[in-house]
Amino acid sequence: MEHKTLLGQSALQVSRMGVGAMTWGDPKGLARFHPAKTAYGGADGFEEEQRALELSIEAGVNLFDTAAMYSGGASERRVGELARGKDIFIATKYPSGFSFRVEDFPKELEASLARLGRDSIDLYQHHFPNARLSIPKLMGLVADAVEAGKVKAVGVSNYSAEQMREAHAALAQRGIALASNQVEYSLLHRKPEVDGVLDACRELGITLIAYSPLAGGRLTGKYSAHNRAGGFFRRILPQYNRKAMDALQPVVELLREIGERYSKTPSQVALRWLIENPTVLPIPGAKNGKQAKDNAGALTFSLTADEIESLNQLTLAWRV
Repeated sequence: MEHKTLLGQSALQVSRMGVGAMTWGDPKGLARFHPAKTAYGGADGFEEEQRALELSIEAGVNLFDTAAMYSGGASERRVGELARGKDIFIATKYPSGFSFRVEDFPKELEASLARLGRDSIDLYQHHFPNARLSIPKLMGLVADAVEAGKVKAVGVSNYSAEQMREAHAALAQRGIALASNQVEYSLLHRKPEVDGVLDACRELGITLIAYSPLAGGRLTGKYSAHNRAGGFFRRILPQYNRKAMDALQPVVELLREIGERYSKTPSQVALRWLIENPTVLPIPGAKNGKQAKDNAGALTFSLTADEIESLNQLTLAWRV
């Protein structure tokens, strides 16, 4: 089964699924209270993070996604440490804080390179757009970094279709492709299908990197109205309340029913639904080796057209 794909129109070949390393590392000070840590809890320590990386590589997964903002830079440091001497693809995001100006880009780039312990970044993504920030001006500085050999591929994150087109056009003037746009996408968050992002990705040859592909754990089958998800933020968010969890049980049951045909879990079927779209590359998080191995199981089977359509129809309510 084909496990590799080109990232957008770049020359970089990556796995059809990546690993989200948002909770990795040992944050210090206030970074210990990063929302991701509070919502999901930290990873299970250095040894389990190492195991998650090694088992992912063993299964053919070579893309690991982090960000300067995650755990106050601790995630980048841990990914860089574990990746040393290994042939893997690291994607990270800038900036490290919210008070970012275009002029800060070179400093942000050097800081990420230092934390990762690398001379270049495989995929460098602008984490979130800002109405006060000039996308063409920023992309000009990113293009400079590509030409200097410090960035291999350019991505964005949380960009609308219009913002993505603006970034794509600015980079094209320098002969550089916009490789990816990382946005939330799952069976329970199908907004990219209706807001123009997925269509624009197809049109422009851009990979849609899907974060939260398991909807914060809601598609794993582990949680229900009677078995609440852990973490402070997940307990107070409306999508985790009793009514919402009851509403998604038919989806979980269908995932379980389809999974039984292939000896797969609901999580693996939910990830496979995304992988079946050649434009989409999901990056589920993995806090330990078991989760990494379970996620990688999504690469070892395929869904039929009828199974994809049944999942599409059952989750139409989540397209809005």
